[in-house]
Amino acid sequence: MCGRYNFDSDDDNLFDILNALNGQVFHTGEIFPTNNAPVLVSRGNSLAPEVMSWGFPQFGGRSGVIINARAETALEKKMFQKAVIERRCVIPSSGFYEWKHDKTKQKFLFTLPEKSALYMAGIFGEFNGAKKYVILTTEPNESIVDVHNRMPLVIEKSNLLDWVFNNEAAVKLLHQTPPELIRRAVS
Repeated sequence: MCGRYNFDSDDDNLFDILNALNGQVFHTGEIFPTNNAPVLVSRGNSLAPEVMSWGFPQFGGRSGVIINARAETALEKKMFQKAVIERRCVIPSSGFYEWKHDKTKQKFLFTLPEKSALYMAGIFGEFNGAKKYVILTTEPNESIVDVHNRMPLVIEKSNLLDWVFNNEAAVKLLHQTPPELIRRAVS
């Protein structure tokens, strides 16, 4: 499960996203559920940043938000099915956080080796006039399995357009094993 991630403008790709948003208000640094943050959506034949809130509302009047959806079953779930087919997005980040739940409850930042931008697969919808997104998660690969039993569906930069624009490729990406990551302990 991805419960927090980082958006740091030190990376040129992420800095370009900040500039393209022309002073819109959103969070940077550690992103928490319900924060407004940049996501990449389709605009014509390319991707463009847009600010959305992280988390779909709970149904039935329950409090809280739904921040993740299982990539393996998203097409089967009524809540996510239409968004997977029609409203895919990319969540740009500098990495995501997970906690090892042992005696120390150590927090780790997971990133791609030798790259500072990490892109996560997402879907979005509109609720009461506000656009909101969730992050798709999948089975963990070897680089995270000892810390958590889920991880974000990380999309390689070369596959971003396929994820957003190509339905057939997107279905395949839902079932891919994400690339290996590196981690560092953070306080």
